Amino acid sequence: MRSRALALRIMQQFVRDKRTLALIFIAPLLVLTLMYFVFNGKPAEPDVGVIDMPASVAAKLESAGANVTTYDDREAGMEALRVGELDALLEIDGGNPYVVLEGSDPAVSKGVQIVLQQAMGEEGGGSILPAIRYLHGKVDMTSFDSFGPVLVGFFSFFFVFLLAGVSFLRERTTGTLERLLATPIRRGEVVVGYLTGFGLFTLLQAGLIAWYAIYVLGLYMEGSIWLVLLINLLLSLTALTLGTLLSSFASSEFQIIQFIPIVIVPQVFFSGLFSLETMNVWMQKLSFLMPLYYGADALRGIMIRGEGLTDNLVNVLVLLGFSVLFALLNVAALRKQRSI
Repeated sequence: MRSRALALRIMQQFVRDKRTLALIFIAPLLVLTLMYFVFNGKPAEPDVGVIDMPASVAAKLESAGANVTTYDDREAGMEALRVGELDALLEIDGGNPYVVLEGSDPAVSKGVQIVLQQAMGEEGGGSILPAIRYLHGKVDMTSFDSFGPVLVGFFSFFFVFLLAGVSFLRERTTGTLERLLATPIRRGEVVVGYLTGFGLFTLLQAGLIAWYAIYVLGLYMEGSIWLVLLINLLLSLTALTLGTLLSSFASSEFQIIQFIPIVIVPQVFFSGLFSLETMNVWMQKLSFLMPLYYGADALRGIMIRGEGLTDNLVNVLVLLGFSVLFALLNVAALRKQRSI
């Protein structure tokens, strides 16, 4: 009888907690649906540019599954390769063919080489495979070198989100925030104060993660470490403001955890760990709503392609915009607390 009473009490708690019920029944379906669209998209087709190559070669590349673009001069082809419009550029040098791989993603580079082997493989016992050069990366670049920058941004974002959400929730549940709002301090000053206090530790964490990944694990690094720290800090600031905002809608640490399948998991799929090109077009557009997409894109550009601040100005401004937006929403959310 006592066990039955205990079981009934637990079931009643679940029934009254609509957010927990949604987490149990709806969140897994949403994540599975997202995974279906992410992994059930069209197959990846490498984008290959050709210069001064016979029409038969372009036709063979297309038959092997490549998207082929013909360029009249080398500068136009190399510029397309630099800005990411191409995965490889095929041309003739001294009568011999060679291919320049974009090189920032070993999986894509491997796919290009397979297509070239299928299209220009051995004919009549003689190999005509082109020599390989790299615009970015190197021949022995590993998969970890490719998605490592994404992981650096993700771990900074994820742990700061949890830290901010749980810590700010504790401020509310212990009554500290309510007593603070009873003073003449403004809501904006409260938000700035909390963000500054938490921000010091997020800065240290972001720096530690970047330093450890690059100098201890030996992650491939082509650009400036200071730019990596800047992007990591902006990502952490975005996670900090988002975590404090969502904590306003939670009443326990468990409810903070409930936001992970809705807020964190979708960002993983659009961060660059999985190819966006294989997704449907409408799915690709969802990436523009994900802060981690911009942070991961900047980190990969800096660490693998050696890009500078100018190349990532849009990513920097968007991350700043997210942080400012979430901070302003934090100020508005404090109106739920006792009025000043």
